[in-house]
Amino acid sequence: MMAKHIVSTVWLLVCVLHVFSQDLSHKANDFLQTLSPALKSQILFSMLDAERFNMNFIPIERKGPTFHDFNEVQKTAALALLRASLSQQGLQKTIDIMELEKVLIIIEKQAPESNYRDPLNYHFCIFGNPSATEPWGWRFEGHHISLNFASANGKIVSSTPSFLGSNPAIVKTEEQRGKQALKLETELGFALVHALSPDQLHVARFSDHAPEEIITGNKRKVQELEPLGISYAALTAQQKDIFMQLLDVYVQNYKFEFADTFMKKIKDAGVNNLHFGWAGGLTPGIPQYYRIQGPTLLIEYDNIQGNANHVHTVVRDLTNDFAEDILREHYLKEHR
Repeated sequence: MMAKHIVSTVWLLVCVLHVFSQDLSHKANDFLQTLSPALKSQILFSMLDAERFNMNFIPIERKGPTFHDFNEVQKTAALALLRASLSQQGLQKTIDIMELEKVLIIIEKQAPESNYRDPLNYHFCIFGNPSATEPWGWRFEGHHISLNFASANGKIVSSTPSFLGSNPAIVKTEEQRGKQALKLETELGFALVHALSPDQLHVARFSDHAPEEIITGNKRKVQELEPLGISYAALTAQQKDIFMQLLDVYVQNYKFEFADTFMKKIKDAGVNNLHFGWAGGLTPGIPQYYRIQGPTLLIEYDNIQGNANHVHTVVRDLTNDFAEDILREHYLKEHR
């Protein structure tokens, strides 16, 4: 009963925690001050620790404390940090995905004592010392969520890689019936592929069969993928509008200052260099996959498992995942 109350009131708690600044350090330090020495020892890692790059989105053993370890004061402070790091839509999707664990408990007939599916089993890790001047980062991760943030000079300098998944994609049980956590990611993907002419579709659809999973997986460094599909430059004005709406769905998950910076980076690299590629079925219920790719960006979407009712999405910054480029410059400068 307690677990149900906590998760169902998460949204109410975070909505009142309004934040205007990109500087997350005060929220992180407020959170850390609520923790016991034992919890601090679990949550704190060096900024250079290999754990910072250990991204996963499946139910596995993870480092860092969860909501189960926190009292009410600590939960509120933890949620304030999460709220400060995401846009309203990004936060809503995150909460919705956590809530889907309740649905999976029913669908999979999990035993009451099992914690394999658990809406409170999401872990917090902080890397480095939260500071308005020095680099530091933090991670929020659990089943179908991996959010990785890095900050330097009081600004969010990286919010990738970011993974959000939804199982079920559309809930068909009495518990949360009709809920669709990643609705626009699916609907706008179909809208764009269905807007293509037969000749354009022949270019965009690079395979009749969807791959088995997100191609980049949880790799620290994204492999260089061939920019398959149709280029933005080859689209009509109407198709370009749908394309940009779809791109915006992913970028606007981030805090608005970072979202603006990230979108500018994508556009500065040339929107005509962006490609939209599709694989698999063209109708719901048949496994499908798409990706948006450009010189600095890779977005992947798949809906393959569970009779194509299980969505995975990931956003990767091909030049600065985990803020590696920015932090490399910082440490080289400090070394000199």
